[in-house]
Amino acid sequence: MKQTDTEFSLATRLTRLGRDHELQQGFVNMPVYRGSTVVFKTLADLEQGNARFTYGTLGTPTIEALENAWSEISGAAGTVISPSGLGALALALLTTLKSGDHLLMPDSVYRPTRRLCTNLVEKFGIEISYYDPLIGAGIAGLLRDNTSTIFLESPGSQTFEVQDVPAITAVAKARGIKTILDNTWATPLFFRAHEHGCDLSVEAGTKYLGGHSDLLMGLVSANAETWPQLRKTYDAMAMLPGAEDCFLALRGLRTMNLRVQEAQRRGLEMAQWMAEQPEVLTVLHPAFESCPGHEFWKRDFKGSTGLFSVILKPGYDKRQLAHMLDNLEIFGMGYSWGGFESLIIPFDCRDYRTATRWNPDGLALRLQIGLEDMDDLKRDLRAGLDRLGQ
Repeated sequence: MKQTDTEFSLATRLTRLGRDHELQQGFVNMPVYRGSTVVFKTLADLEQGNARFTYGTLGTPTIEALENAWSEISGAAGTVISPSGLGALALALLTTLKSGDHLLMPDSVYRPTRRLCTNLVEKFGIEISYYDPLIGAGIAGLLRDNTSTIFLESPGSQTFEVQDVPAITAVAKARGIKTILDNTWATPLFFRAHEHGCDLSVEAGTKYLGGHSDLLMGLVSANAETWPQLRKTYDAMAMLPGAEDCFLALRGLRTMNLRVQEAQRRGLEMAQWMAEQPEVLTVLHPAFESCPGHEFWKRDFKGSTGLFSVILKPGYDKRQLAHMLDNLEIFGMGYSWGGFESLIIPFDCRDYRTATRWNPDGLALRLQIGLEDMDDLKRDLRAGLDRLGQ
């Protein structure tokens, strides 16, 4: 990226970051570099590591192009990339934690993150406490002498509580505690994690960066203070993404702004339509006043994306729910989001929440709104809702 590019809007910069046609023999896009071994010209170069790249696990031009582009988008000092979103979460946690530390996790956290904590992090002698995601500055009362890290996920990826990120990061900074945010729902386009005090920001590039449900990737960006330790952890593990995946991510970057803006429009339209359906009790969407923490979304976020949840009215059972979902024609049942296809899944947090009580009056569904015709999507859902009562 040329220095003058910083004068352009984000939409323009997304089309230019991570590529330089003058270095790419005139081709528009960064090529795919595959490789492990790097050959040095002299013994001195070999011994001193005098090369831009010294071995494949330390990066390639393709990986570096994506790292630099994401750092620019995120306002970060540096970025590392892993083969999955969960891998990126592990990298972030291993960067800030050590044996004997205490970790604070929001009770609304993505369930695989919870499994990661239970099945791996606790094995290293790290204490984990779960907290109410709406606690805000009150988190100060949960800190211990050995608390080293506060994890945030805002909004929660199922129940959509929006956290008071600036209040929590202010408490953390006053005590020298690191903060990690899972920012996958909003992306850096709608929430600037580092500007709101987060030391590390994690994204599942699988979602809106990829955009086509054919890519697994995680990204961790860091502020200047935390960047050296993140890079050190990353280099020690060599948790490297595939070259083709980086190429696809760079391609996805070019249309990401258009796609998240359209996801916002469609998500809001469908959430409003769902709120009007007689079978629906409530909608959990950060842009709705009824969503827990809406005031923080309104204050801190620049927009919303295409993922939200609904709670059905009481009285429907699992058999009726299966009749609704099994016969949908357009909506698929799948766990991801951010792609071109619409998805829907039921969820129930009651069995694993420990710091807060999740007890909605009805069954809960999470919806990802894709790029299909909106009238077709509404007809598909309306027919499904009709089947609930049959």
